[in-house]
Amino acid sequence: MAAKIIPVPPFDCVVFGATGDLTLRKLLPALYYRFRDGQMPPETRIFGSARSTLSDEAYRDRAKQALTKHVAAPDLEPENVARFLSMVFYIPIDAANENADWTAMYKALDPMRVRVFYLATSPDLYGPICRNLKTHDLVTSRARVVLEKPIGHDLESARAINDQVGAVFEEAQTFRIDHYLGKETVQNLLALRFANSIFERLWTADVIDHVQITVGETVGVEGRGGYYDHSGALRDMVQNHILQLLCLVAMEPPVSLEADRVRDEKLKVLRALRPIAPHEATSLTVRGQYGAGAVDGKPVPGYIADLNGPESSQTETFVALKAEVRTWRWANVPFYLRTGKRLPQKVSEIVLQFRTHPFSIFPAEIGESQPNRLIIRLQPEEGMRLEMMTKEPGPGGLRLRPTGLDISFEKTFGMRYPDAYERLLMDTVRGNATLFMRRDEVEAAWSWAEPILDAWAARPEAPRPYAAGSWGPTAAIALIERDGRTWHEAMG
Repeated sequence: MAAKIIPVPPFDCVVFGATGDLTLRKLLPALYYRFRDGQMPPETRIFGSARSTLSDEAYRDRAKQALTKHVAAPDLEPENVARFLSMVFYIPIDAANENADWTAMYKALDPMRVRVFYLATSPDLYGPICRNLKTHDLVTSRARVVLEKPIGHDLESARAINDQVGAVFEEAQTFRIDHYLGKETVQNLLALRFANSIFERLWTADVIDHVQITVGETVGVEGRGGYYDHSGALRDMVQNHILQLLCLVAMEPPVSLEADRVRDEKLKVLRALRPIAPHEATSLTVRGQYGAGAVDGKPVPGYIADLNGPESSQTETFVALKAEVRTWRWANVPFYLRTGKRLPQKVSEIVLQFRTHPFSIFPAEIGESQPNRLIIRLQPEEGMRLEMMTKEPGPGGLRLRPTGLDISFEKTFGMRYPDAYERLLMDTVRGNATLFMRRDEVEAAWSWAEPILDAWAARPEAPRPYAAGSWGPTAAIALIERDGRTWHEAMG
């Protein structure tokens, strides 16, 4: 049975950075799907804006090329594509320039509609763009602003950006997007925990041995070398995506699903993270940088070659670390976090490994007993898997083997699930901020991550090398194995 589609009212969406990769690869396809599925009324208007001088038709040609490239061919219905493109317009403007002419945008936007300003630009432009929106009377009580990560480069710059945006938009109007929070499995994590007593009762240090969170990418910097070399894996992935996943695993039940009640509980987790002291950075964190190797059987260059410029770099493309949440529920339960580029698989998953039983009645020769695991996979195929020990079928005596109970959401429910950006864009129009980061969350995450960056900078050893197509430096394996545990992939 198809999911019920609840339409949103007509709205105006202005995308700054309209000629950039994010807009063409993610935002326009997401908006097309919401229109095709009947959630976005045809009266809605999408205004692309950038410094390039383009006509409406020229920009529609670019948008059509983007849809052709990034939307599944069976979903590209010519009539729907044509109707969607008729909703797309272009307003050339240097949005960060105080002297830019905003007259066309002021006249184009409907003062009675919800208006979404999506800043698909560099974060250093967030403040100037917001100031100009205010100066030119474009901010109404029904306006929202969407900010892409990263929010700043460190705690100080994050606060500065939040101050600049906050001088124009109220917190309730500000939507800091993390597309990981829009994934179906992430929301199902809330349902798994708080709609099923069987799991919530097991969600404690008494039952769970440890938690692993892995976000692996097979790609390199993919043309983003200039940005990435000033960012690195900790800023790009750990400080936002991975810490948000950790929060959803570790948070206490909120009193309701109202946005601030959920975000209150996530904030408590961030503030409960035990700080990693400078002298602990060597033992609790590992940073690496990929060299040449092979991914999917094809040779790929190393990070320095991908940068196509500097002869060396101290930027990490891989991070593994051991974190601790200092609460009664999670006392002495380590959280092992790992992310990297040029790894053997594109995978995002959370693994909760339960404690082994204290005594086994089964003799060793009938099969080695393995601990139960709950594997929550965000990509490539969203779903959940509960691994348990069962008897092998058939005669010949009792033999044990691990077996998984699988739920693949797309296969189980027989439908295409919306991309994360589709869901988050519609939530923005509705004003539902549950799946977006609040200012204090962003700053709490930076408060925890920044001392790690400072410790690395104070002891400037080069990142540990690892071959592209491997699971990172050998030190990452040692990080978890010296605790008597193993990364999930190593177990098959």
